[in-house]
Amino acid sequence: MNNLISRFFRGLKFSTKITLGMTFMLIFTGLGLGLMLSAMSSEALLEEGRKRGMALTSGLAFRLAEPILAVDFLQMKNLIDNVHTQYADVLYIFLTDASGNIVSHTFSGGFPTDLLAVNLDEDTLQPILLATEHGLVYDFRGRIILGENKLGIVRLGLSRSAMDAQINRQRLTSLLSTAGVVGLGILLSLWFARTVTLRLNRLRQSAEEIVKGNLDVHAGFSLEKNCWEIMNCDQAQCPAYGDTRRRCWYLAGTLCPDCHGKSYPHKMESCRQCLVFKHNFGDEIQDLAEAFDAMAITVKKHIEELTEREKTIARQQGLLKTIMNVTPDFITLQDKDLVYRFASKAFCDYFDLSEEDIVGKTDFDIFSRRQADLNYHEDRQILITRQPLTKEITFKRPEGQRWFHVVKVPVQDQDGGIMGLLLTARDISVLKKFQEQLIQSQKMEDLGRLAGGVAHEINTPLGIILGYTQLLMDDIKDEELLADLKIVEKQTKVCRKIVADLLGFSRHSHSVSEAVDVNTSLQEVIKLVEHVFFLNRIRILHALAEHVPTLTGDRERLKQVWLNLLNNAADAIGQDGLIYVQSRLGDKGQKVEISFTDTGKGVAREHLSKIFDPFFTTKEVGKGTGLGLSVSFGIIREHGGRITAHSPPPPQYLPMGFQPGETFGPGTVFIVELPLEHREAPRAEEGKGSTGTSS
Repeated sequence: MNNLISRFFRGLKFSTKITLGMTFMLIFTGLGLGLMLSAMSSEALLEEGRKRGMALTSGLAFRLAEPILAVDFLQMKNLIDNVHTQYADVLYIFLTDASGNIVSHTFSGGFPTDLLAVNLDEDTLQPILLATEHGLVYDFRGRIILGENKLGIVRLGLSRSAMDAQINRQRLTSLLSTAGVVGLGILLSLWFARTVTLRLNRLRQSAEEIVKGNLDVHAGFSLEKNCWEIMNCDQAQCPAYGDTRRRCWYLAGTLCPDCHGKSYPHKMESCRQCLVFKHNFGDEIQDLAEAFDAMAITVKKHIEELTEREKTIARQQGLLKTIMNVTPDFITLQDKDLVYRFASKAFCDYFDLSEEDIVGKTDFDIFSRRQADLNYHEDRQILITRQPLTKEITFKRPEGQRWFHVVKVPVQDQDGGIMGLLLTARDISVLKKFQEQLIQSQKMEDLGRLAGGVAHEINTPLGIILGYTQLLMDDIKDEELLADLKIVEKQTKVCRKIVADLLGFSRHSHSVSEAVDVNTSLQEVIKLVEHVFFLNRIRILHALAEHVPTLTGDRERLKQVWLNLLNNAADAIGQDGLIYVQSRLGDKGQKVEISFTDTGKGVAREHLSKIFDPFFTTKEVGKGTGLGLSVSFGIIREHGGRITAHSPPPPQYLPMGFQPGETFGPGTVFIVELPLEHREAPRAEEGKGSTGTSS
């Protein structure tokens, strides 16, 4: 018989087995179920009544907030009366303010002050049961708050008589329904079997959604209490804290003392003894659904992390590319086959190409055959030897010669293999120009020492020649011979003038340090030459700034500079022109700037870098020694300043409203800058200016 029953049950489906089991269970438990249902329904009705009272109290408290703020007592009274009259089982309602004073109530025969001494617990929203002359009453307490401010308390009394009557009716109904438990057992069993089937279908549908790419599935069911609620845990840093979709035993790194940082499934041995596991662990279907949800969330999290990392990498690549494109240096990256993988914007702009014209190409696709062949053999040697290359190259461009400092470095991967070649090139044309100026300055310094030595050596013989020539001129009466001696005297004086200029250039003459008023010294020199220049119809205009502080220097030597620059300007003009002299404070009051602008013929471009060189002149033979600007340059440098020139002059160095005439040339401006505190100019700054006129 037992075998027949066993074979019979083995042939049934899982849902049918559940149906039969539930039927038999309901037959034996039907009688007990009636009593249990009666008790449960009674409690449920009471709970429903309490919830209803709480809802009425909460709703009334919410509506009373506005009239309390507006101190509208009429509206308060109307709201309380409406609720009191609308519900027959509401026995009373009264309202107190934040200080506990009675504001409004529904009692007709006076307010019972005993109510103020009960239900005072601020922290609970559960009603208390009071015994009154009208029977048992639930007293509900509702706080009226706005933000964090307490406005008052509303109290509501709900009669339990109607609830008790309904409970009695429910008990009778429960007893009558017990008779139909057996009949309903089969229906309940079918419903339970269907529930299992639905759970399985839900799990299947979740799997289908994951296959489609939707990872926001939830095959399991939410629990009544989570692990942190069961364990009274407040460790918000725990991975399980706040996670309502995954059970804590599926998460790694939980802070439970029994887990010891283990991950699933190694932590299951200890988790099975845990109170949380025992409370929340369901049947096999629930276990499978929860594991399924944990898998989906974990996969989604990994995908989100990968997506975020991809975005971070993209942002970093964009930032790196921006930096590469902003830098003025040439930067290129080639792979091991010397195919370009990156080219900076400066590199592309210099060769008038776009990035698309370079990336994916080789030197043979970009440069000439000869240049590409040189680059190929040079780059291939670097990749073979793994030795970086540093060199300087030059290009001829329409704007002039350009110098570049080039560095080529082999790029290695993580395994030490060569993966490409990095090239950086920096424009060092300005540095080259400074180097040339420094070399030229050193040459001039050496030439000055040489000129000083020569001048001292020939100064004495010249004095003797001049002295004897003048003695002979006093004794000789022959006019023809006297004329020859005068020629000798004149040329000897010219030689002495050259020697004096050489001594001034070599700075061997004695200098005096004293307070110098720049404007006064300029005016003295202008008055000295003004009449002579006027004879050639050359006007001198000046705009000297007021309150220019005095500086320390040699007044006479500075006046020599002003005189040299004015004479130089007059020689450049010839006749019919204008000289404009300005003085002003510059560099935030730390220096004085004096400019001499002329309307002369200007300076050719090829002569601009030579105008301060000794003995360089563009004047006719016999009209200049070529030492005037050189001597001026040396004097200004001794005073810690500098002298520069521009041809043609910028507009700010011309008189206001100046209109050049047809006879005016492009002109030149010499700018002298002198510090108010005298100091020797650094050797590296002894450049001579980019433009100027010759003396």
